[in-house]
Amino acid sequence: MQGRSPQPSMELNRLLLLTSFLLHVKEDHASPTRLVCDNRLIQKYIMEAKDMEKRVGQCQALPALSCPAVLPLVDFTFQQWKSKSNETKRREILCDLALLVGAAAGAQGQVSDECGARQLSQLYRHANSFFLLLQTFSWEAGHWEPSCSPHSMEQTHITSIFLTYRKLVQGKLRFFFHDLAKVLCKQGQGDNRDPPGGA
Repeated sequence: MQGRSPQPSMELNRLLLLTSFLLHVKEDHASPTRLVCDNRLIQKYIMEAKDMEKRVGQCQALPALSCPAVLPLVDFTFQQWKSKSNETKRREILCDLALLVGAAAGAQGQVSDECGARQLSQLYRHANSFFLLLQTFSWEAGHWEPSCSPHSMEQTHITSIFLTYRKLVQGKLRFFFHDLAKVLCKQGQGDNRDPPGGA
């Protein structure tokens, strides 16, 4: 069985990744193209990120993390962003998401409060779903390897994880989807997309 071509297995893995994402975002009829081309979806993800950030801020007596969370620095300038290829942008966001997924998982093991644990679990699922989705888009041969070393910072405040995730979705991820729409949303499918107003 090991002598068979890996190609069908690779295609199956890509299909499973996409299915996992669609289940997480609860878009029953969403296609990969619609995820990029329908601007209402990224706005929905931004609102969900803001809502999670607000709700975790309302949790009472959240402890400081004894093992600090390593978070990506997700701020960027529009000029720097424009100068990068879509593949470079994709890999950069994957690196940011990998740190966020790891930070959320690590924080979950340190938080016993039900309110905080519930919000961390939701953030983990959302960030991991985007992480899986972005691995299905690629302009270069081969799989993404976690060999990047993004600029990062250590934080002991749980709310910092949610702030970083919201800034990533509202900034780099939103602009990346907008850039992808220019490539994927031809034949009138991009009508719902307006240029982002700013990072």
